Amino acid sequence: MSLKEQQQAQVMKEAVVLYPSPAIGHLISMVELGKLLLTYRPSLSIHILITNQAYDAGSTTAYITSVSATAPSIVFHFFPATTLPPDFSTTSPHHETLAFELLRLNNPNVHHTLTSISKNHIIHGFIIDFFCAPAVDVAHELKIPCYYFFTSGACFLNFFLYTPTLHDKFDKSIKDFDAPIDVPGTPSIPPSYVCKPLQDRYDEAYKGFLDSSLKMQNSTGIIVNTFEKLEPRAIRAIVDGECVPNGSTPALYCIGPLTSSRGHDDGRSPESLTWLDSQPRGSVVFLCFGSLGVFTVEQLKEIALGLERSGHRFLWVVRDPTNDKNQKAATSSTVADLDLGSLLPEGFLERTKEWGLVVKKWAPQVAVLTHPSVGGFVTHCGWNSVLEAVRTGVPMLAWPLYAEQGHNKVVLVQEMKIALPVDESEDGLVSSEEVEKRVGELMEREEGETVRERVLAMKEEAEAALSPGGSSRLALAKLIESWKRELNTLDFVVRRPSSFVF
Repeated sequence: MSLKEQQQAQVMKEAVVLYPSPAIGHLISMVELGKLLLTYRPSLSIHILITNQAYDAGSTTAYITSVSATAPSIVFHFFPATTLPPDFSTTSPHHETLAFELLRLNNPNVHHTLTSISKNHIIHGFIIDFFCAPAVDVAHELKIPCYYFFTSGACFLNFFLYTPTLHDKFDKSIKDFDAPIDVPGTPSIPPSYVCKPLQDRYDEAYKGFLDSSLKMQNSTGIIVNTFEKLEPRAIRAIVDGECVPNGSTPALYCIGPLTSSRGHDDGRSPESLTWLDSQPRGSVVFLCFGSLGVFTVEQLKEIALGLERSGHRFLWVVRDPTNDKNQKAATSSTVADLDLGSLLPEGFLERTKEWGLVVKKWAPQVAVLTHPSVGGFVTHCGWNSVLEAVRTGVPMLAWPLYAEQGHNKVVLVQEMKIALPVDESEDGLVSSEEVEKRVGELMEREEGETVRERVLAMKEEAEAALSPGGSSRLALAKLIESWKRELNTLDFVVRRPSSFVF
């Protein structure tokens, strides 16, 4: 290496490139990872690759604008809009199929952007969401270390890693299993609770997940948004190699809980927070089902009747409904913007106005969960929401809707014991009687007190994990230390597109 090259290398910046799925929940987790890396290595520049969405997964524009204004070390790279070709067709009913295909089509943009960044930066790692698995091939071609960032917990990561084993062990689809599925490190999972795209081995979405799992096994490492005391058995099963019995498991870095302090908050004090200020401490149950969770009008009315009969104070975020009872995520059109009076039982809003508040579409979830008036949380079990509840010490009612949320429910209720279950009837409807019963249990009965004690204890464990010397701090330090060692062993070799060196 020439003296000129050595001098050039010494002035090059250090960078990490993050590649999230374009869905807002995945993007927020990835941005929080970038912020965390900066707190430990301020010299880093964080580059985040942004693609357009294959389907409506929640607007990201305002959020990205806010991050850009407050975190100058985080740079967003917007890819040209990519569309699925006119002749693209699939028999899969799952929107994840579209996401995998659109992200595959973005590989040339990934290659171009990584090559461009590498001209002035030493790229320590390319960290991808599991939906972005097609980009693994680009990272290998450019000889950039590729990590997965798993935005869910270890309880689904172990199932994800174990999927190829299940695929080889059984010759039928999970939807056809007649018994719960045993996966190392977690309670048995009922087949109906398995992430829908993983239930049919002949589905295109299933093939995308299977390919991503296989590529994960050959990654440089897996960064997961959890902490040791929250999921000790699942983490141990992964680390011990039980989830990849016929292969090798990459290094695991449990660096969570990573949560956004403000989420989508625009800085104002919305109606929901003002209302909470006037409620007694710990008296309000908060119902919110994520950025995509959606119900039919029939289900909304059952929830309303159950809340009313429970007699407990409530704050409820309601989205526009769907006409399809099988649609649980708002990735396609819903019923046009309707007023609350037409969605809920006649007279409901008037009868409950003294002790309940219903808001349309949005509430600042982190601020609400932090509010002392909130004593319970009815959640769809999205992992970001779970971690926010843990960090604020709020017990949950687990009501999964889509994605890996069924897995999360099983673990929250049976393993962690920080939530009570909400159970559907055979037709998929949660009755008003079930809502009334579970809200009562959570807010006033022994069952609720037990999960409240557990989640408060877990809140302390989360704080300990993130404190100096805590497990998550040590895991992050281990990850960054590996980059330092790598940099030292490079002997200041410049990473160029034609000669990337490990």
